[in-house]
Amino acid sequence: MGRVTAPSPVTPDPPADLPGTLGELRSAGYAYRTVKQELRENLLARMRSGADRFPGIVGYDDTVLPEVERALLAGHDMVLLGERGQGKTRLIRSLVGLLDEWTPVIAGSVLNEHPLHPLTPGSRALVAEVGDALPVAWLHRSMRYGEKLATPDTSVGDLIGDVDPIRIAQGRTLGDPETIHFGLVPRTNRGIFAVNELPDLAERIQVALLNVLEERDIQVRGYQLRLPLDLFLVASANPEDYTNRGRIISPLKDRFGAEVRTHYPVDLDLELALIRQEADLVAEVPEHVLEVLARFARAVRDSPSVDQRSGVSARFAIAAAETVAAAALRRAGLLAGGSAPATPQGDGRAPVPTPEAPVARVGDAVSVTSTLRGKVEFESGEEGREAEILGHLLRTATAETFRSRLSGLDLSGFTALVDADAVVETGELVGSAELLRQVGTVPGLAKALDRLGLGDAPSPGQAAAGVEFVLEGLHLTRRLGKDVTDSGRTRYGGRA
Repeated sequence: MGRVTAPSPVTPDPPADLPGTLGELRSAGYAYRTVKQELRENLLARMRSGADRFPGIVGYDDTVLPEVERALLAGHDMVLLGERGQGKTRLIRSLVGLLDEWTPVIAGSVLNEHPLHPLTPGSRALVAEVGDALPVAWLHRSMRYGEKLATPDTSVGDLIGDVDPIRIAQGRTLGDPETIHFGLVPRTNRGIFAVNELPDLAERIQVALLNVLEERDIQVRGYQLRLPLDLFLVASANPEDYTNRGRIISPLKDRFGAEVRTHYPVDLDLELALIRQEADLVAEVPEHVLEVLARFARAVRDSPSVDQRSGVSARFAIAAAETVAAAALRRAGLLAGGSAPATPQGDGRAPVPTPEAPVARVGDAVSVTSTLRGKVEFESGEEGREAEILGHLLRTATAETFRSRLSGLDLSGFTALVDADAVVETGELVGSAELLRQVGTVPGLAKALDRLGLGDAPSPGQAAAGVEFVLEGLHLTRRLGKDVTDSGRTRYGGRA
């Protein structure tokens, strides 16, 4: 699983020593291989060498990827079934890495025809005419991938092709293949074509894919072109839509050789690994805060208040980590703008505020419950309680992380610090120095910071993040009181 990134549209130049004509291609010993043969042989080569077969895919090593590999080795077109945000498109796009880096094509061919295996009558006539002098171009594997999101307005012309009236007007006959403007599928010949959310295609459009999957030819406007396409077809779908009678025609389902079920991360470590890999963090987010967010995402996913048919995307936890980092960066920016201690300059100019290194705290996660509420589909009976439900689940995730990280540790120094007459105030715009000044020297703080993975010499921001987490955890375990002021600041003190 992972965030979806399309293959780069910028391709390198082919090596200068590659053959430039059909004759040179034959002399170099090149043989024609189908796309499925390429995928099979390159996958086996990676298996034998121990190389990473699907870079960037997290959490599928023992479940999904073995099924995908069996489908590739068998030469089966496949459909990936899973709820949203399970990395289906990311997995599909990673298959491009199993193609040859460079493959020969007839120069100028719209269908990427192999010089040793021309498809169209025009290309066959050209090969017969010029023979070994046929110009050969080289196509990078990043250009051998096509993708279409199935939408209600998708037409047969988009996928397969249609008659070009301009070419008819130029004098070509209707039966001439040169009159056809080919669609996305034939233009991905000798490559991988993906249809995302397949059940959303209208039934009459699904019918157009039957010949592509089985006979490997295409039909346009009532006459058949025997163009034996060479491609690997893969689709994604939601299980509910895919199995719902009437959403996808049975003959099309029958033509896919493999159905592979995807899933969300099966355990906490995989959820954390996915966040670390995919989140683009603009500030430091300590490990214990990431764990809170990972537990939070899993709690939302398992909540009976959430629509289980829709699922909770892996992007939820990733966006949560990015939001928390942004909250820390905002605090650092605002404090540097006026609330941070100023550093005098040697030339007599006005002092400049010292910027605070942004480090996220557990209190920053509160903003997630409002900004990411739209990523979750709730059951109909929970209308109006969305923020309340998410807030409760976040507190539960924080308490679980507190017990996991600090269980058995003597934290009496913190409870003694905030007795009935004293409080520690924190909040979104409370700087690290201000928070640490209130705490001072606390017995057991060093051990707590070590348990949280903040090291022997944490920065002020890291130490403040650890202190705030301990205070919040003590409150959630009913060992410390907490109050939120009208200005949004949080005060810890007194008994729960």
